[in-house]
Amino acid sequence: MSSTATARNVVLVHGGFVDGSGWRGVHDLLTADGYRVSVVQNPTLSLAGDAAVTRLILDAQDGPTVLVGHSYGGAVISEAGTHDNVSALVYVAAFVPDKDESVNTLIADPPPGAPVPPILPPVDGYLFLDKEKFAHSFAADLPAADARFLADSQVPWGLDALGGTVTAPAWRVKPTHYLVATDDRMIPPPAQHAMAERAGATVTETAASHAVYVSRPEQVAAVIKAAANGS
Repeated sequence: MSSTATARNVVLVHGGFVDGSGWRGVHDLLTADGYRVSVVQNPTLSLAGDAAVTRLILDAQDGPTVLVGHSYGGAVISEAGTHDNVSALVYVAAFVPDKDESVNTLIADPPPGAPVPPILPPVDGYLFLDKEKFAHSFAADLPAADARFLADSQVPWGLDALGGTVTAPAWRVKPTHYLVATDDRMIPPPAQHAMAERAGATVTETAASHAVYVSRPEQVAAVIKAAANGS
């Protein structure tokens, strides 16, 4: 299938510590414009498992599909995005691992002065963010009540998801877009730019926190539509 075909299907993949419900605003904007949108509820226990769940959703698509990942979801779409139905990739403040890289390797050497995500020590192989620091680091531009709900409804992030390595990065063979969140305190914006440049992505910036997919749905939807149209 041609990667330049106009896509009417969109598959959204969430990142660590959250579930797919944060995509509601993006989902509603895209469906209102006639796109068929699917939200992957990836368990975030292992990269291999999350890629398998994503491929199940991609199998159900009836044609060209834009595959979108936020944060750790970028690792998932890098692994699952070689699927034949995927016409383009969109990374939203996301990690973009290369072959044999993981989120762990990408965060191993943070730039001096970069904010440190408030990840608590692992418990039984799972990670959480400090609830009291969640809003500042992850969701600084959301209403306080919404940020608190995200903090209180965290999904355990498995160490096998953090350490899972990509085998054949989809961005090497698929058209790629990247939305940089310039106020991100989880993934430093310079790191976002560096990963996007390495992937040869078309880059868009917006002033937003790491929760850009929740706080700026219009900007996220616009990038997805550009990818769908092959622009």
